[in-house]
Amino acid sequence: MKSGRVLIIQNDATENLGLYEEFLRERAEVDMLHAYSMEKEAFPGTEKYSAFVVGPTPISANDVNKHRFLTEEWEFLSRVVGSGKPVLGVCCGGQMLARLLGAEVVKSPRKEVGGYMVTLTDDGVADHLFEGFPREVPVFHWHSDMFKVPPGGKLLARGDPCPIQAYAWRNVRGVIFHLEINHMEAGRWASTYPDELVAVGKTRNQVLKECRAHESEMKRLAGLLVENFLRLIH
Repeated sequence: MKSGRVLIIQNDATENLGLYEEFLRERAEVDMLHAYSMEKEAFPGTEKYSAFVVGPTPISANDVNKHRFLTEEWEFLSRVVGSGKPVLGVCCGGQMLARLLGAEVVKSPRKEVGGYMVTLTDDGVADHLFEGFPREVPVFHWHSDMFKVPPGGKLLARGDPCPIQAYAWRNVRGVIFHLEINHMEAGRWASTYPDELVAVGKTRNQVLKECRAHESEMKRLAGLLVENFLRLIH
């Protein structure tokens, strides 16, 4: 039996939700909204959905008002948050939700691109989203900005150099990292954003090697995160 209906909001043609989408489709009814092509689609009502996932985009969450589709999405996300239903924001998706909840989005101490480790806090270990996770989690990164924890929220994961990796606020979860990426997706991102590699002093092959090093564990944890997220519905 599938766990309700989930709306995935994809905010960029390159940066899809990879394994998260695959695992969600196995476990729930899924609708996909390509928000970046708003001339073709419009944001629906929230009533028929049990949960929501907000995907990444290279656009800064601080530049929402410079892009029509993000301005419209901002209003939609306010209704999503107000619905009380589970919502997960990934990378810039998490940043947008954090801003909506009153937190700042600022520059990370350093840009993160490639493979890293993040550490769950005590609140992270206790949070249902990370049930069954190890304390030290291998992740993939591709970001320059980071969210702060929304007022009244909890810090769920820390990292270095980016100290804030995940947060919880009532029905909202935000993660800056990626578990849903494999080396093929990482290669596609590297081909799309070559200047980002130069900025962090890494080669394409280095980033792919870092992704491959923990690819099987990240896939396992991506599936577990999806299972845990869908349990939040109930």
